[in-house]
Amino acid sequence: MKQKYEILKNEDGSRLIIREMAELDKDIMSLLCEESYDASVIESATGAGKDRLISTLRTKNLYPPRSYAEKLAEAVINFYAGPGLEPLVVLFDDTSTLSKEILVEELMDLGEDETEVLDDLLDDDFEENPDENDEIKIDPSIKIADDDVGDVEDDL
Repeated sequence: MKQKYEILKNEDGSRLIIREMAELDKDIMSLLCEESYDASVIESATGAGKDRLISTLRTKNLYPPRSYAEKLAEAVINFYAGPGLEPLVVLFDDTSTLSKEILVEELMDLGEDETEVLDDLLDDDFEENPDENDEIKIDPSIKIADDDVGDVEDDL
């Protein structure tokens, strides 16, 4: 899915506005969410670091994935560093990259011991040609008496 985030300020510059849009129909971007933030809160969060800014930008309505949130935070920092009030647009196309990115991040977070365990699970440790002489013998321990079968129908 293609997503677009517009970062802009309101007319008097007292609020930061982030609009989240997604391509729901081919080549048509639809507005999903618009969040407004107090500019002084965003400015103080940019000074406190990227993680603080990400937690400030995320709300219950606008909660992008970590990779998107990091790029949005960088864009907001650049937006406030720039002189103009021109809107800034951040585009994402996750059709093929999102699943690969998540997989790589998960593997990078694994410790060496955990990767060894995963490697052990992936090893083929079964016999390819089991002995054909080993027959499986089933010993049924439950047997139904012939006279009990007729009793069930009578009870109904």
